[in-house]
Amino acid sequence: MEPRHPLRLQISSTRPESGSWDDVVGAAVFGAGPAGADAPLECPAHVPLAEVPMSPLGGGPVIERWRVTGPLRFGSLGMVGYAHSEAFLFGRLHAGEDDAGDGLTGLERATQRAYRQIHAALEAAGFPHLLRVWNYIGDITRESHGTERYRQFNSARQEALIACGRSVRGNVPAASALGCSGGPLAIYFLAGRAAPQLIENPRQVSAYHYPAQYGPRAPSFSRAALVRHRGATLLISGTSSILGHRTMHEGDPAAQTRETLANIEALLEQANRLEAGAFALESLIYKVYVRDPAHLPLIRAELDAAAGAAAPRVYLRADICRRDLSVEIEAVGERA
Repeated sequence: MEPRHPLRLQISSTRPESGSWDDVVGAAVFGAGPAGADAPLECPAHVPLAEVPMSPLGGGPVIERWRVTGPLRFGSLGMVGYAHSEAFLFGRLHAGEDDAGDGLTGLERATQRAYRQIHAALEAAGFPHLLRVWNYIGDITRESHGTERYRQFNSARQEALIACGRSVRGNVPAASALGCSGGPLAIYFLAGRAAPQLIENPRQVSAYHYPAQYGPRAPSFSRAALVRHRGATLLISGTSSILGHRTMHEGDPAAQTRETLANIEALLEQANRLEAGAFALESLIYKVYVRDPAHLPLIRAELDAAAGAAAPRVYLRADICRRDLSVEIEAVGERA
């Protein structure tokens, strides 16, 4: 089946039919993998598949598939497996932590190795522009070696970007970083031949300008990326209840969801200035990360009220990168 759009996301908690992978450039599965004992995912071996140990809420597993137009080519470099069309590349890797006695923590070493290999693979495949990255980190807020693991990740990511000659602020991709139940560092990403238009949120300090109270190295990501190729795709980073750089409404998941959606609306306003009203809350595809499953009814009610109950979405149990955050939402919009 030909996609309606040159880069299209399909995400659901129902297993896709075995014959519906022909135009899939890459996929991620949450809650089950190809080796699942009950009902293995019938993903062709050549399709890059990221397996994330994160539990779906209200059903599962969650299957995320990225579809493209045109013929596909497949390759690998080190830990990175990838596939690409003429315009877009999807890659994935899983990096285990180890102790090499070099002064780095296991997570720092895994992160540096992962990002160096990501950029080496992009250079080899001829896709210079990283568009969107998903990072899944075991025990993301746990203290280890005297500092929080999320801060270790941010420092190591910056070190790798600098070593690869990449920007650490301004010209950086959209991204998410969530805590999962364990396992190796799991990363998947989208890249393109053409540069995206990066978007910041006027309600928030850019993440790469966060003050030092959030760690010695700020997170290197943009709030959203607008990708144009025979249409437009808006890739919204993980978004939470943050105003300026401070967490809002601690202990109130409903209010945090409303503040998160207000931040997404602010990003839509910026994108719609560039794409003539192409995007709206009710037309986005959502992935919602929930810290406490008991809060799911409150969070779902707020999203239903703002975007409508018909807007596609999935809910996942995750640790958010700040302990005072109850919910994080990412989204994708498409304009044909």
